[in-house]
Amino acid sequence: MTWQPNRLEQERLEKARELEALGIELYPPHAERTHTCAQAIAAFEALETSDPEAAESIEVAVCGRIRRVNIKGKISFLHIEDESGRVQLMLRINDMDEKTYLLVRDKLIDMDDFVQAKGTMMRTRAGEVSVLVREFKLLAKSLSPLPVIKQRRLEDGTIVEYGEFSDIETRYRQRYADLAVNHDVREVFRKRSRTISALRAFMDSEGFLEVETPILQPIYGGAAARPFVTHHNQLDQDLYLRISFELYLKRLLVGGYDAVYEIGRDFRNEGVSYKHNPEFTQIEFYKAYIDYNGVMDLTERLLRYVVQQVTGGTVIEYQGHTVDFGPEWPRIRLRDAIRQHTGIDYMDYPDAASLEQAIRDIGDQVTPGQTWGKLVDHLLGKHVEPKLIQPTFVIDYPRDISPFAKRVSYDDFHVERFEFFIAGMEMGNAFTELNDPRDQEQRFLDMQRLYSSEDDEATPLDEDYLRAMRYT
Repeated sequence: MTWQPNRLEQERLEKARELEALGIELYPPHAERTHTCAQAIAAFEALETSDPEAAESIEVAVCGRIRRVNIKGKISFLHIEDESGRVQLMLRINDMDEKTYLLVRDKLIDMDDFVQAKGTMMRTRAGEVSVLVREFKLLAKSLSPLPVIKQRRLEDGTIVEYGEFSDIETRYRQRYADLAVNHDVREVFRKRSRTISALRAFMDSEGFLEVETPILQPIYGGAAARPFVTHHNQLDQDLYLRISFELYLKRLLVGGYDAVYEIGRDFRNEGVSYKHNPEFTQIEFYKAYIDYNGVMDLTERLLRYVVQQVTGGTVIEYQGHTVDFGPEWPRIRLRDAIRQHTGIDYMDYPDAASLEQAIRDIGDQVTPGQTWGKLVDHLLGKHVEPKLIQPTFVIDYPRDISPFAKRVSYDDFHVERFEFFIAGMEMGNAFTELNDPRDQEQRFLDMQRLYSSEDDEATPLDEDYLRAMRYT
């Protein structure tokens, strides 16, 4: 479907044609910039007190998108914005080319256009640090005006957004526009980048080696999820987009590395929610000669370090919760946590039918015919997880839902696995790795019996992985 301009877009197209008729390039191939908006302001303020004359002689060339326009005859004020922030441009007809100034006065260059301005720094009578413009140039004509998000403050201080771009679904579909008009969203992206940098810095300092493992895999594994399937034409073979790094990272330990990690994309062909995305970034790491207690210690230090590096402290605010990463994280057994919040001791119900009935007895509705492990996971997800606001480790899971973990010392039913939860969400999963290839093969076979080939929880037997384990 071809573009059908609305009224505002049609007006912009007409302005574009007028500019072209005047010989103005709408999208010139080159731009000049000596300072970002923030750098220009900082350079002026650094000299303003000690040497005002030198401050007002600072030459700059700044570029950005026009975000505010105030035209007053022979003088106009524009605010332009780049990634660093905003700076005001002061345009006077007597200080610059008159024909160029008239383009601004007559609004042929207007809101949302990208421009370049050269001039000297100054402070206006109103007290705002600005660029006194001598040269002005259009860099890109915006044919579609950016959406406007309007805000209204309620009596209780709550800010309500409304207007053409307040719908969250529209903002996610047009993420580029969302970023352009929402500083808070841009800051989220910056924090994400700083988070990944902090993860790398910590893992590198701990002696871990960063690696990359295959994304296209002949056998998927390492998690309970349905994979995406693609086809390799040359090999005439179906391949899977990885659902986890796990089995390939473990192969590297067999190869002689003591500690490895990967930060990258995984792909899971499952439901979409605030907890699930078909593709997502995660970190996985493996270290020899430690058990799940050592991994918990490492995880706690890792998250505390990252929060400190990104926010400057150990306390964050998230969706109305104050979360503190500073104190030692509690470690509670899964069995105890479920019993505490539901009154159900799953050890009293050795099969799926009896556990399903116990769950129905407390008022929960569950899909009939689920496996025993999925029912346990239901109790955790519905009754325990939402209550774990402060960072918390939940440990010692049933063997049925943890096929790659070693048994605990106190029974043959549970394994040394943990998940950790923050702000009512699961944030990670780990365990003392199983390294007995005979036990691992039997668990693969057990999983195949428990789940049908169409079940998301199905775990295919990976003979190459078992071969690698036999070398340990």
